[in-house]
This record gives sequence, C-alpha cells and structure tokens, in this order.
Amino acid sequence: MVPSLLFEVMLIGLLGIGSQWIAWRYRMPAIVVMSITGLLAGPILGILSPEEDFGDLYNPIISVAVAIILFEGSLNLSFKEIRGLGKPVFRISTVGAFIAWILGSLTAHYIAGLSWAVAFIIGALFIVTGPTVIMPLLRQSKLRARPAKILKWEGIIVDPIGALLAVFAFEIISFMTATDPSGTKLILFFTASLFAVIFGWACGRGIGWMFETGHIPEFLKSPAVVIVVILCFTGADEIMHETGLLSVTAMGITLANMGISSISDMRHFKENISILLISTIFIMLTASLQVETLLQIFSPRIIGYVLLMMFIVRPLSIFLSTIGTGMSFNEKVLVGWIAPRGIVALTVSGYFASILQSAGYEDAEILTTLTFGLVFFTVIAHGFSIGWLSKKLHLSMEGRPGTLIIGANRFTVELAKTLTKVKIPVIIVDSSWERLRAVRESGINFYHGNILSEQTEYNLDTIPYEYMIAMTDDHAYNALVCTTFMPEYGRTNVFKISPYTHSEVNNSTEIVSKVGGRILFDKKFTMDDLNDKLSGGYVFRQTTLTSQYNYKQYVADKDNSTVFLYLIKPSGQLKFYSEEMRTVPSVGDTIISLTPPNKEKAKIEAKLENQRNSINGNNKK
Repeated sequence: MVPSLLFEVMLIGLLGIGSQWIAWRYRMPAIVVMSITGLLAGPILGILSPEEDFGDLYNPIISVAVAIILFEGSLNLSFKEIRGLGKPVFRISTVGAFIAWILGSLTAHYIAGLSWAVAFIIGALFIVTGPTVIMPLLRQSKLRARPAKILKWEGIIVDPIGALLAVFAFEIISFMTATDPSGTKLILFFTASLFAVIFGWACGRGIGWMFETGHIPEFLKSPAVVIVVILCFTGADEIMHETGLLSVTAMGITLANMGISSISDMRHFKENISILLISTIFIMLTASLQVETLLQIFSPRIIGYVLLMMFIVRPLSIFLSTIGTGMSFNEKVLVGWIAPRGIVALTVSGYFASILQSAGYEDAEILTTLTFGLVFFTVIAHGFSIGWLSKKLHLSMEGRPGTLIIGANRFTVELAKTLTKVKIPVIIVDSSWERLRAVRESGINFYHGNILSEQTEYNLDTIPYEYMIAMTDDHAYNALVCTTFMPEYGRTNVFKISPYTHSEVNNSTEIVSKVGGRILFDKKFTMDDLNDKLSGGYVFRQTTLTSQYNYKQYVADKDNSTVFLYLIKPSGQLKFYSEEMRTVPSVGDTIISLTPPNKEKAKIEAKLENQRNSINGNNKK
C-alpha cells in the first residue's frame, strides 16, 4: 500500500525529530543519525520518496528551508563579537575562504571530473563548515576558548557567504559561457543583488522596529519572523532568481546588530523552527537519493575528492591564510582538520543541482551525491576525532564537565571549593565586585558581570561548563536566568536554589518550582538556610560508597538536616542532587554532603577515645 502524502509528512517529521533525539541521547553527531535514517527510509527500504511524491512542491519547500537556515546563521553575526576575535577569524573568513574556493574548484574539476563551470560553483559552496554541526562538537570536545571561538565564528560567518558566493559564481559563469554574452544581464543581476540587500535591510529594520515599539504582541513575534523571512526571500527572488538568499542574509545581519531586546525571542525561534526544518529537510534530501546515485559515493573519484578536500585543501587554506595571525602550530593543525559540512551545504547543493541541470550542465547530476559524500565523511571523521586530537594537541579543557554558578556568597564559595578539590572546573558569576571579594581571595575562577547582559555573552566562554546553577538571593532573577539558558544547557543541567520560605515548603502550589530550572538539593533548603548552616559549623564531607557501606546505609546514618549536594560517578560524571534526580547512587560513587557538626564532633571524640585506649593499653603492657 502506497502511503498518503499526509502520512509521509508525518513520517518525515517523526524520523527527523527522532533522529535528533537519538543523537542527543547517545551523544552522536545528529547529521550522521539523520543521514542513516533518511537512507534507510528512502533508497534502501523504499518507504519514502519525497522528491517524487511531493512533485512541484519539493523544490519550493527546499528553497524556503534554505532561506530560513541562512537567516538562522546570519542572525548570529553580531559585529561586536566578531571584532573581539582578532585577525584569525577575519583571515580565515576572507583569505582562507578564497584559497579554499580556488583549491576546491581545481579539485572538483581534476579529481571529481566536473566541468569548470560546475566546479567553480560547487567549490564556492564547499567553503562552508556547518555551524549546525560545529556547535555540538565544540561542547562535546571541551576545546579551549581560542580555537573554539575561531571554529564557531568561522562557521557562522562563512556559512551564508558560501551560498551567496555560489550564487554569484553561477551568474558569472552563465555570463562567460553564453554564446552571445551581454553585459546587460550581469548588470541587471548585480543591480537586483543590491536591491536584495536593501530589501533585506529594510525587512530587518522594519520587523525590529515593530518589536521594539510593541506593534507586534509577544505571541505573534515568532510567527511574524517566519513570515517576514519568507516574504524577504520570495520578494527578492521574484525580481531576480537566487537573490533571495542574499536578502534573508542581509535581514538576519541587520537584526543581529540592532541591539533590540527581542533578539532572545528570535534565538528561541531559531532553536525551534530551524531545528524542525533542518531535521525534516535533511530526511527529505537523503531519502530522495537513488540507489545508483548512492553507490557513486564510493567511486574512486568521489572518495579521492573527499580525501583531498579533507587532507590538502582545508589544511592548506588554513595554514596560508593564518600566517602572521598569532595562531600556534597546534591551533592551525586542529582548525585545519576540523571542517564538517552541514545542512546548508547539502540543501543548497540540491538547489543548484536542479538549476544547473536545467541550464544544460549534465554533470551537475552528481552534485547531491558529491555533497552528501563530503558531508557524511567529514562529519564522521571530525565528529569522532575532535576530542582525541584536541587532547593530543593540548587544546582541550582537561578535567570533568564544569559548573557555572550564578551568585557569590559564603555557600557558593565553599561549594566551588569542593568542586575544585575533585578537579571539576567551576566559575562564579556576579555583578557585584564586593560580593566577589571572597571568591577572589579563595582563588576560585570568577567573572564580574551580569550573566544576562549582552556584554557577558560576548566575553564569557561558557563552553567548558555543562551545568548552570542560579544561587542568588533574588528568586525571580534565578528563575529568569534558568529560563533564559535552559534551551542552551538543557532542562536537566540547569538548577536554582529553593525559592520557598519555611511556611511554603509543605503548602506550596508547586507553581514556583515549575518556573525556570529544577530546584537544587531539596526545596526545604533555601539560600539563607545553607549560609546559616555554614555559620553553625556544618562541614562538607566526601564519602565513597562501597559494597560494605551502600547508599541505603549511608542515608540511614544522616539526619534530616544533612544536605546532599552532588555525586561523582567513577567515570567522572557529575550529578547534582534535586528532587527530580533519577540516578540512584551505587557502589563506587562519591557523594559530597553538608553535614551537621555534631557528626564531626562524635567522630573526633571517638578517634580521641581510641587513641586514649591505645595509650592505656600500651602502658599496661
């Protein structure tokens, strides 16, 4: 039975989001999982055939998805942060991109066998490095700040540039290869491109102004952005094909640099709508591949092309473009190796494959296969080697997943000390220089600033920190911080101290607990309680569970005033205690707790008593 189109839409969405979940659950590159899923559902099992089933709707869907994905990338192009990164990013994004374009085009022509026209177009597109793949890899590998920032911003800057460069290359090649070349068409194209930039700028300024002045209500902001992006793309594209990509990029850059307060809402839009589109479009593209086309991936010319792009073109472009930038040799080796291609490369190549074939370039039929081969092999090779290589080059953040603490007070300082003792990276962020005094005196890493400010976003490197805990005296601020960073860190890694008073602990409506992150430790322990315990002589204790002393016995030895803080698994995994913690401590786990002083006094007295008994026994002898 042939599935209906509605059923196919549902199945594509289910497979796309399911692939994303599997990738998150098992810490795998999402694009690898989506590739395998699309191939299984499409050419291998024959369950899906989107290009055939969607018919005339297939290309418009791909085009709109590309526009939104490019808008997503350009929305991150804040000039303030780019200026702070220095020469390396600028050189790699300009000189390095140009070298990669020329070398990639030569490789595509001589190795992959593409015509000069197709080679130069695809060479321009393949300078992209895929920020949708880079960001998860950076968080997974725990790179040091400098190489991580270089890779991050190269991907964001070059991603829209690569697609736009391919558009310009197509128009120039069309002009140069025409039997009766006329400068009118080329001039018209550049005029239309200028209009696209202005139109994109106007769309960005317009929607930004409407957000700031309250002409669009909160519940309509995300839908309004989606519609304006599509309007921006189709409006420019109707005047001159291919300029819509330039228009949405200009719109995104404009919004990114307006400094409007609603930029966070648009970032949430990116995380939701764009991920959904990326997932479904990637399934559609891979499922639409033919078995014959798929087998070409393993042909000598495509494998040779991929190997040269990975081992010659990329490293050479990085080494040549970064001369005199201050990058170390190890940094050049790492950046020269890590260049996974992502969703934009595959979607835009599919877009150009149909255009080039319509224009009479028959060899363009292998563009999707060539791109998929480059995407698949680079993501696998770079995704599974970045951690190992960064450690070998001494460019990784050594140690266990770190913790970012919001709020400086006596308890957070002491908590940070315990984390430091077990070699867990920790940093305390606070806007008060006076409150940070104890942090500075303790030698704990700190950052002076508001975690919610735009300046902090530019200056504070959060990559080494997997957990965020908000422990200020302002409960509303704690909830706001957790809500803001939950999309980035994940709900299971964001915590806040209990907002309840003693009278509310047993009679709460549970509304406050559901706002923001999870309640840290236990809802009966407020910030004041924890600081009071320290003033009362409570001490931090570290206990390792054994087969003779299991978790049940450990809990039985504690009274109700003991605060269970966190545990460390033998693998180094950190787990903070909360009411929703599902992990059951087992043998080998180390538990850190805040224990009443009477326990310590009893231990000291027992130890002294044993010493006295030992001395008396020796005297009798």
